Amino acid sequence: MHFLDTPMSWQELDARPIPSWYTDAKFGIFIHWGVFSVPAWRSVNDEQFGSYAEWYYASVYGDYRSSDPDFHARTYGEGTTYRDLAEGFTAELFDPQQWARIFAGAGAKYVVLTTKHHDGYCLWPTANPHKAGWNSGDVGPRRDLYGDLTEAVRAEGLRMGMYYSIPEWETHRSHRVEGGYFIPEADAERFGLDPETYPAEVLWPQWQELNETYRPSVVFTDGGEWDFPEEYTRTREMLTWLYRDAPHGDEVVVNDRIHRGMPGTHGDIFSTEYQDVDGFGAAHPWEESRGIGKSYGYNRAEQLEDYLEAEELIRLLVQTVAGGGNLLLNVGPTADGRIPLLQQERLRDIGAWLDQHGDAIYGTTIETRLEALGEVQLTRKGDHAFALLEEPAGAVFRLRAAHPAQEWAATDLVSGEQLTVIRHDDGRLEIPAPSGQGLRTVRLSPTHR
Repeated sequence: MHFLDTPMSWQELDARPIPSWYTDAKFGIFIHWGVFSVPAWRSVNDEQFGSYAEWYYASVYGDYRSSDPDFHARTYGEGTTYRDLAEGFTAELFDPQQWARIFAGAGAKYVVLTTKHHDGYCLWPTANPHKAGWNSGDVGPRRDLYGDLTEAVRAEGLRMGMYYSIPEWETHRSHRVEGGYFIPEADAERFGLDPETYPAEVLWPQWQELNETYRPSVVFTDGGEWDFPEEYTRTREMLTWLYRDAPHGDEVVVNDRIHRGMPGTHGDIFSTEYQDVDGFGAAHPWEESRGIGKSYGYNRAEQLEDYLEAEELIRLLVQTVAGGGNLLLNVGPTADGRIPLLQQERLRDIGAWLDQHGDAIYGTTIETRLEALGEVQLTRKGDHAFALLEEPAGAVFRLRAAHPAQEWAATDLVSGEQLTVIRHDDGRLEIPAPSGQGLRTVRLSPTHR
């Protein structure tokens, strides 16, 4: 990959306008899928990030934060390496068109797949010589999983993105781990690459290969923020090439996890994960990601109570959008290529709600003319405000208008019923909640006299 001698400055990169498609989309689907989907196991606990089954290589096969020290040997036998599991990643039931229909039916506007997680396994038949025998074209499915899904997703009118891990556990040590490696050192010594040449021989060539071949609309980077200085990743050069020279430079958005110190400072979008930090409001575009349960990768250890109900997921979507962010909700498919039925059901229920209430979600911004007095979420589109609430039918919900003299008309978004608005001199508005169950939406329109 050839870098420009004069990359854009951070001032120039930070001033890049974010493509409007992204801020309008509001809801996307994340997919964590790979060799870790074969064991699909990590004991569930309440520790932050402690139930992630996609961390099997480090936390079940290895002993990093492990609660399952004997699971791998007991299940697969002594001497079976993590890499040996790749042949079980068959994806024989993978139907990309069905997946794309499920995601479109959920009301999502974009999809992001793990092209390469921290284990280094690639979900496309990469030409990189260091990945021979460790990609979906050579071992496991023996097909281009990312390419097939990209084609199907775009056929449904959605945008396709990619997740790409900046570090690889087999190659890189981390200050976060006693002993240096997330995985057993024997595996790192056997399979790892020279970390000094890794950027030039793997990171940068694959950055170019993925972007030129598949033209993703979203690039979700991860892990570089743990240890890597900017000089190692050459982040500005990577982004300058992407925005100036890549064929999709005008539409792509990139998050903030390429190097140490980048999160919340640089990037088209700032990432939060299981609400580990507060959102960024109107200060900067941001995105909350999480699984339906406590893991991104499919985890057979999860029980029904570990999954959020559809109403909880809808509430999270509403809260995120009202706070100025997007929600990237994860599904974890099985090794044979199925999206678990409970996860499908959750997506179906979200889609049914968005079919009726999507006008209050898509293309909206933060509402600043009205303040919620109580458990009400507000969004704005044009002149209209939307109040999303769970008050019982007929109960009164209250708002406060920034301009007390302004009059407002209120309508139940679903039924079209006109609702009475009582306006007080101090700007308080009292409005009866519409009939129905769950989260309901009232459209508020300023009246001009």
